[in-house]
Amino acid sequence: MTPIVQMRQLIKLLQQHNHAYYALDTPLISDAEYDDLFHRLKSLESDYPDLIQHDSPTRRVGGEVLAQFDSVVHDVPMLSLGNIFNESELQDFDRRVRERLPGQEIRYELELKLDGLAVSLRYEEGVLVQAVTRGDGESGENITQNARTIRNLPLLLEGRSDQTDAANSESSTEATKKFSEVPELLEVRGEVLMPRSGFERLNREAEARGEKTFVNPRNAAAGSLRQLDPQLTAARPLAFYAYAVAQSRPQPTIQSQYESLEWLGRLGFELAEQRTVVDSVEAIQQHYLAIQAIRATLPYDIDGMVIKINSLRQQQQLGFMSREPRWAVAYKFPAQAALTQLEGVDWQVGRTGTLTPVARLVPVFVGGVTVSNVTLHNIGEIRRLDIRLGDTVSVFRAGDVIPKIEKVWPEFRPANAASLSLPTVCPVCQSPVVMPEGEAMARCSGGLFCPAQRIEAIRHFVARKALDIEGLGDKWVEALQGLGLLNTVADIFHLAEHRDQLIGLEKLGEKSVQNLLAAIENSKSTTLTRLIFGLGIRGVGETTARLLAEHFQTLEAVQAATLDQLVKVPEVGQITAEWIYDFFQAPHNIEVLEKLKAAGVHWPLPAARAHQPLTGESWVLTGTLAQFSREQAGMMLQSLGARVSGSVSAKTKAVVAGEKAGSKLDKAQSLGIRILSEAEFIDLMESHGVVIADFLDGFSE
Repeated sequence: MTPIVQMRQLIKLLQQHNHAYYALDTPLISDAEYDDLFHRLKSLESDYPDLIQHDSPTRRVGGEVLAQFDSVVHDVPMLSLGNIFNESELQDFDRRVRERLPGQEIRYELELKLDGLAVSLRYEEGVLVQAVTRGDGESGENITQNARTIRNLPLLLEGRSDQTDAANSESSTEATKKFSEVPELLEVRGEVLMPRSGFERLNREAEARGEKTFVNPRNAAAGSLRQLDPQLTAARPLAFYAYAVAQSRPQPTIQSQYESLEWLGRLGFELAEQRTVVDSVEAIQQHYLAIQAIRATLPYDIDGMVIKINSLRQQQQLGFMSREPRWAVAYKFPAQAALTQLEGVDWQVGRTGTLTPVARLVPVFVGGVTVSNVTLHNIGEIRRLDIRLGDTVSVFRAGDVIPKIEKVWPEFRPANAASLSLPTVCPVCQSPVVMPEGEAMARCSGGLFCPAQRIEAIRHFVARKALDIEGLGDKWVEALQGLGLLNTVADIFHLAEHRDQLIGLEKLGEKSVQNLLAAIENSKSTTLTRLIFGLGIRGVGETTARLLAEHFQTLEAVQAATLDQLVKVPEVGQITAEWIYDFFQAPHNIEVLEKLKAAGVHWPLPAARAHQPLTGESWVLTGTLAQFSREQAGMMLQSLGARVSGSVSAKTKAVVAGEKAGSKLDKAQSLGIRILSEAEFIDLMESHGVVIADFLDGFSE
């Protein structure tokens, strides 16, 4: 693809997204993705300056003016800021400033970069006469009537003085005069935004009315400000924050950016938090990191920090480039989204055989980390995205959120891009891959035979709630499997035959080996419930394992059960029944079970399920209990014959609600289900003869 073709492609894309962002208030991509496209174009133009197109977005600001509002030419152009993204680019900005101001002391004023809509306000004799959007930088939309509805935006300026603050640098008389005078003409630049609390309330109300909700606060603010009916704008929780003086007549005797904001504050304008003045790159970086750390706690959205030369005289000396000032720059937070390419897809196999596609990407820095692998979840997600090898994709990551592919860019798709399909056999053991109708997840049918499933299966088998083999932790499971000593769970009971080899393992001395082998020997005497749970059958947790053991009484009966027989077990639905049935039909699994019995693993017959006070009742536990854990409370309920479920339904008999109970409690209340406090639960247990101390097992808060 030639440079000129690449330029035209990028220009077309940027123009489309400019229109969506500025004119329609419905952005199709994130700011970070837009920045990526913009910088790609700038890079091309830097390499091929003779090919720069006359309609390049790098030569102008923003988007077009809407026809539904009057167009107003800005007396002073509303230019955009350049962006920097890391400390190296910050140092470059500082170096350029100092090269243009040799020998001068440089101080920087730092502000939050608010994520809203830039607006210019014009005051004559202290009265608001005009509000105009940025538009294309040269002219914008007249939104005066809507701006008047913003509650914190002053309609009339009334000078205020603060002699205590002002006296820090000059006499109180001069300070009072400087800060209290309202100029004949004042043009103030600032940001209209929607605070998070207002945004959440607006969306809740819209959802309750069955109306469409807004994507984010910035989108909500822009849409609100462009309502044709000012009454609709008035109903929206908008706010205005001033960040600059564009012009004033007469010119106030103010020397710095920080001082000009103080002046605006005294005239009645709202100012954003966290403003400060520093004199070094190190101090800028330190403040940037501090702001990033508290970003989520602020009452409004920000996407970075603005760095300005504090001296107004030095700002004039530095001047402007074609579309941005040389004396200011936006230091943006690590991109929450970035563009990269898909190099390939690997299929990983989990403990239960689930096949998960993992995208291999050209490494990209996003959300503060370098991302090279991203899960695609399942074949359905691949089809939904229509993702193909070689595609350019948008990767999103915010904070601690797991990276994900949000968008595929077919505009950049190579001609030979290959489609992705589900493997027919397991990439590890070559067993057939199955995907039952109506399910989203494909699985390896190899069961306990599949090496990829073995290590996870063994970890699950030795866990406390299964065979409870103390000392056989994850690192030893991995090490022993690496030596070929653990290929199935049955091999655990033959480790005594390799005692000398075990003692030779790093950090596993003779005493440790002795303790491990003793724990293994003790675990041979177990219960049918623990064994069934330990097998790791999909959909079979502790409760289902216990119900299966109580219902069928023997392992042989569970193995021989038909689907019709399985669905008669409480808590076992049709899908879970199919998973249980398929597990016990797999030859590899039958072989492992025979080896377990041959190794001496045994269990007594479960006691027949006698009728108890709560037999057949489904109970739910939610929230934090003070005197015992939810697990222990569940054991108490089970001792009385109840089933403990993880979700509330119409069949739920009662809910025990501790502190900070959430959605389960809400649902129970809406369904009119009986709700017990912890104290009421204790009274109930004791009334049925339950000795609570027998279930505590060292519980502490």
